[in-house]
Amino acid sequence: MPADGPPDAPTDQAGRAGWAAGRATVVAVGLVAVLGVLAVVSAGSGQLHVPPAEVVGSVLHHAGLDLGPLPTHPNGDAALWTIRFPRVAMAALVGAALATAGAVMQGVFGNPLAEPGVVGVSSGAAVAASVTIVLGLTALGPWTTAVAAFTGGLAATFLVYGLARSAGRTEIVTLVLTGVAVNAVCGAGLALTTFLGDTQAREQIVFWQLGSFNGTRWAHVGVVAPLVLLGITGALALSRRLDLLALGERSARHLGVDVERLRVLSIVVVAVLTAAGVAFCGIIAFVGLVVPHLIRMAVGPGHRVLVPLSALGGAVLLLAADLVARTAVGYADLPIGMLTALVGGPFFFWLIRRTRRSAGGWA
Repeated sequence: MPADGPPDAPTDQAGRAGWAAGRATVVAVGLVAVLGVLAVVSAGSGQLHVPPAEVVGSVLHHAGLDLGPLPTHPNGDAALWTIRFPRVAMAALVGAALATAGAVMQGVFGNPLAEPGVVGVSSGAAVAASVTIVLGLTALGPWTTAVAAFTGGLAATFLVYGLARSAGRTEIVTLVLTGVAVNAVCGAGLALTTFLGDTQAREQIVFWQLGSFNGTRWAHVGVVAPLVLLGITGALALSRRLDLLALGERSARHLGVDVERLRVLSIVVVAVLTAAGVAFCGIIAFVGLVVPHLIRMAVGPGHRVLVPLSALGGAVLLLAADLVARTAVGYADLPIGMLTALVGGPFFFWLIRRTRRSAGGWA
C-alpha cells in the first residue's frame, strides 16, 4: 500500500498556487513587521537615545492620540521629527526604489545578476554631481547637486538606450555592452573631476560616492517620495508583461507583448527609481542585486509578488544598514554604501558560483 504524502502537500496547480500565495503573505507580513520595528528602533538610536515606547508615544501624540509617553529629554521630540524620522523615511524610500529597480532590471534582462548600474544611471549621476561640486555651481542653492545627479542619471540611461538601439530594436547584449562603455567613460569623467578639484571638493566627491543619509530633511523626502511611488507603481503595472517575457521573447510576442515597448518603459522606470534614490544620498551599491534575488528565492519569480516584496525588502535592508552606520562606531556616521558593498560583494560572488553550478558552466 503506497505511503500517504503530507496532508498539506500541494498536489495540483490550484494547490500550488494557494501554497505560493500563502507563503508570499507570510513573507509580506514578516517584512512589514520587521520594517515597523526597525523604524522605531532606528528613530530612537543615536547620540541622543529615545526609548522605543517614547518614539511610539511621540508619533501617536502628533497623530492626535493622547497615548503613550512623550520623550523625556527636552530635545527628544524635536530631534525625532527634525532629524531622525526624515532619515528613516529616506532610507526606506531609497531602499524600496533600488530594490524595485533591480527586480525590473533582472526581469528585463532575464538574468539574476543584472542590477540598475548596468544602464549607467549611477555613474551618470556621480559625474553630474561631481561636476557641480568641482565647479562650485549653486544655481539651485543646496538642491543643485541633487538635481544635477538626478538629471545626469536619467541622461546616462537614455544615452545607453539610444546608442544600443538599431533598426528600431534593442538587443540585450548590445544594451549591456553599451552600458559597460558608458560606465567606463563616466568613470573616466569622475576621475578627471576628482583630479581637477581641490581638497575640499575631492572629499565631497568621495563622500557622495560612498553614500549617506546624513543631513536628510523632510524637504528632501518630499521630493523623493513621489518619484519613488511613481516608479513602483510603474513597475507593478509592468509586472504581468515581465512575467510573460520570462517565457522568452518569441512566446511573449505571441501572447501580445510589445517587447521593445516593454524594454523602453522598464528602462524609464529603472532610471527614475535609481536616479531618485541616488540624488540626495549618493551611490548605494548592491541593494538592487541582493534584495530581488533573496525575495525570488523565498516566493518565486512572479513579478506581481516580487516587485512589492522587493520594495519592502529593500526598505528593511537599508534601514538596518543605516542603523548600523549610525551606531557601530561612537560619534561617527559610517558611509552606508560601504556597508552595503561589504555585504553585497560576498553575496555577488556566491551568486555567481551558484548560477554557474546550476547552469553547468558558462556558455
